[in-house]
Amino acid sequence: MDVNDAPVLDAGELLDAYKSGALTPLQALQGVTERIARRNPEINAFATLNSAALDAARESTARWQEGQARALEGVPVTVKDLIDVRGLPTRRGSKTTDPAPVAQDAPLVARLRAAGAVIIGKTTSTEFGWKSPGDNPLNGITRNPWNVAHTPGGSSAGAAAAAGSFFGPLHVGTDGGGSIRIPAAWSGVVGLKPSFGRVPQWKLGAFGPLAVAGPITRSVRDAALLLSALAGFEKADPFSLPEPARDFGAGLEDGVKGLRIGILRRPGFDAPADEAAWGAVEEAIAILTGQGARIVEIDPALPDSGAIFSTLWGAGLAKTVAAVPQARLGLVDSGLLALAERYMKIQGLELLAAEAGRVEAAHAMAMLEVDAILCPAVPHGAPPVDAAYGDAVEALLQHWASWTMLFSLTRQPALSLPMGVDAAGLPTSVQIAAPLYRDDVVLRVARAVEVALG
Repeated sequence: MDVNDAPVLDAGELLDAYKSGALTPLQALQGVTERIARRNPEINAFATLNSAALDAARESTARWQEGQARALEGVPVTVKDLIDVRGLPTRRGSKTTDPAPVAQDAPLVARLRAAGAVIIGKTTSTEFGWKSPGDNPLNGITRNPWNVAHTPGGSSAGAAAAAGSFFGPLHVGTDGGGSIRIPAAWSGVVGLKPSFGRVPQWKLGAFGPLAVAGPITRSVRDAALLLSALAGFEKADPFSLPEPARDFGAGLEDGVKGLRIGILRRPGFDAPADEAAWGAVEEAIAILTGQGARIVEIDPALPDSGAIFSTLWGAGLAKTVAAVPQARLGLVDSGLLALAERYMKIQGLELLAAEAGRVEAAHAMAMLEVDAILCPAVPHGAPPVDAAYGDAVEALLQHWASWTMLFSLTRQPALSLPMGVDAAGLPTSVQIAAPLYRDDVVLRVARAVEVALG
C-alpha cells in the first residue's frame, strides 16, 4: 500500500492501515493533498487549505508509533466554511466577512482535534448558506465531480464535492433545510442531518433554530464513525442534548427485520419528484422488504411545510443581510439581496404562526407508529451550474429542498443515501428518516440498503 491508495480508503480502512503499519497519517495526507492538487482546480471544493495539517499529521504518526492513537487519529477531515476553525478565517462564502483568522474553534472542531483528526481545510458554502446551487461571490463555482458542468448542490457544496472527489473520507457540513442532504444526493455520497441538538454548535448562523452540523462521507459506516466523534453535550450550545458520548457504530449491522418503515409521498405540500427519484425509493423498498422490514404507506396530517419553512428561511436570511454594513451590500449575491428585501418587513405574528406550524408538523410526525421513513431526497438530479431559477421561493419548493425541509422543521434525523445513477449518468438517492433522536435507526436502515447495493 502506498500514498496513492490513501484517497480511496474510507476512514475505517485508513485506521486499519495505520494500525497495521501499511500507511502512516503523514503518507495519507500526502496522498490526499496530491489528489487535491490534481483535481481541485476544476472542482473548486475548498475555501482555504490548512497549512497546519502537515504538523498535525506528523504528530498523529508519532502517536500511532507510541501506541497513543485516538478515535480518528490521523484521518483527514474537512470543515464547512460556516464553522470556526482556529487559525483560519470564517468567510461564509461572502466578500462582506472578515478575512482575519479566528481565534477559537467551534465546539465540534475542538472535538475533531481531540479525536486526532487532521483538518486539511475548509470547504465552500453558498453565501451564508442561503441556497442549493453550489456557488458564492467569494469563491466562485463549486462543481460536481460526476460531471463538472453540473452543481454538486449546496449549501455544503464543497463538502459534498470533496467527498465525491476522494479528497479525504470525512467532511463536516451544516443543514438548515437540506444543506447536507441535497449536495450529498446530487454528488452521490452519504449525508446525515442528525437530530437537532445532537452535535453541539456555536456560533449559530442564519438558521439557528433549524440548523445542525453533521457528516458527509462516502459510506454509512464512516457517517456513524464521524457522528460518534462529533456528538455529545457541550455547555456552549444551550440546545445541546444532555447525554454522554456514544458509539453510533453499535448495532449498525443489526439489519431491519421486524422494523416498520413508512413511505411518505406528500411532505405537507405537493412536492415534485421525477421518475428517477421515485425509482430510487421503490428500489429501497424492495431491498428492505426482502430483508424482513414491514413497509406501510403513511399520510400524516401535516400543515403546509413549504409555506412554514419558506417563511422561517426568508426571515432568517433577511436578519443576516440586515447585519451587513450598508456600504458592503453591493458585494452580496443579488439573489440573496432580493430575497432579503422580500422578507425584511415580515411581521412578528407571521413568524409566530410559522413557528407554531413547525411544532404542529413535529407533533404529526411524532405520532406516526413507524421506526423509519422513506421518501425522495431531492426532486431530480443535479442541475447544470448555470441553471436559471427565477423566483427563489419557487426554486426552494420545486427544485431544491422540496423533500428535505420537513425534517429540518421537525428536527428529526434524516440521511441521503446514494442509490445509483439516472439516465444522464448523475447520482440518484433516497432519503431515510426516523423519529426524533433515533439517529441510530436512520444509520441502521441506511446501512442495510448500502450493503444490499454492494
